[in-house]
Amino acid sequence: MKLIDILLVEDNPDHALLTRKVLEDYKVANKVYVVGNGVDALDYIYHRGKYNNGHNAPRPGLILLDAKLPKVDGFEVLKRLKSDPEYSSIPVVMLTTSARDDEVARGYAEGVNSYVTKPVRFDEFAEKVRNIGLYWGLISSLP
Repeated sequence: MKLIDILLVEDNPDHALLTRKVLEDYKVANKVYVVGNGVDALDYIYHRGKYNNGHNAPRPGLILLDAKLPKVDGFEVLKRLKSDPEYSSIPVVMLTTSARDDEVARGYAEGVNSYVTKPVRFDEFAEKVRNIGLYWGLISSLP
C-alpha cells in the first residue's frame, strides 16, 4: 500500500481528532494535515499565508472536506479546487453530517469524488473513516 498525505478540513476538533486517529491507527496515511476552515484549506493548497512554505503544506493525495465550514464553506472550496487544472485531479471526499439530497447533489455537481455522511455513533464513524482511508489508500489508484 502506498501511503498518502491527507488534508483534513474539519472545524469540529473532536471529529478531526477521531478522524486523524483512525487513519493513523490503520496506517493509511503518511501524514494527516488538519485545517479548521475553508480559508485555511485554500491557503494550504495554494501555499498562502502561514502555508507559504511548501514543506509545511505538501500536496495532499486526498482531501477529506467538511461541507459546513466557517469563513468559506466546503462547497466553495470544492468548486475552486475542481475548477483549477493544477488541483482538480486531487480526490476529494466530502465527509459531513448533512445527508440532505440537495447537498449531496450539489457536492457531485461541484466535482466531489465521494460524499460520505458522518454517523452519530463513535464506532460507525470510525468504521466509515477507516473504509475511506483503505479505499483511497489501498484500492484506488491515485494520480
